[in-house]
Amino acid sequence: MVTILALASVILLGIVPQQSEAIVIYTGWERHALVGSDIRLSCSFFSWRWTSDDVTFSWSYRADGARDSIYVFHYTGGAPYVANKGPFRDRLEFVGNPGRRDGSILLKNLDYGDNGTFTCDAKNPPDIVGHASSVRLLVFEKVPIQAGVITGAIIGAVLGLLVLVVVIYYLMRFLVARRVFNLSVSKHGKKGKGKEGSQQRQIF
Repeated sequence: MVTILALASVILLGIVPQQSEAIVIYTGWERHALVGSDIRLSCSFFSWRWTSDDVTFSWSYRADGARDSIYVFHYTGGAPYVANKGPFRDRLEFVGNPGRRDGSILLKNLDYGDNGTFTCDAKNPPDIVGHASSVRLLVFEKVPIQAGVITGAIIGAVLGLLVLVVVIYYLMRFLVARRVFNLSVSKHGKKGKGKEGSQQRQIF
């Protein structure tokens, strides 16, 4: 009876609870940085709802070779909170804009020991269902050339070579066709002159 009365009041008052929908979170795939430099790790999300005042962002970190992750940052209630323990307590700054669905953080003065995986999770109530997204950080003394750059250069060189081969092929066809045409015109010209000479001899 109580349940029926509660349901009726909800219908009469128009108080319908909002349904939760999926939220999609985006980060980079892999970031490279130099020892002693700073780097921005981006995190954003897609949600069908307007950005809620209760939007939250959480960042966790798992060092290479470690089994467990530790929380290093949390944004909630309109305020950022950096973990007071851990390797980034004095080297992490919130540089995002929650109103624009940006939960990016800045890591300062990087060291080799910072290599690891950073995971961002976001909630935009009532949309709280979604998979966190991770980005791998690799710190080097010198940033190596990424494999994608090398692959792109190889593909570009191959395509350039193919274009050159096609151009040469059609140029050769044009030159051969022009040569055949000139020879054909030359033969027809000689035949025409021979016929004119024979006609003149018959007249005289």
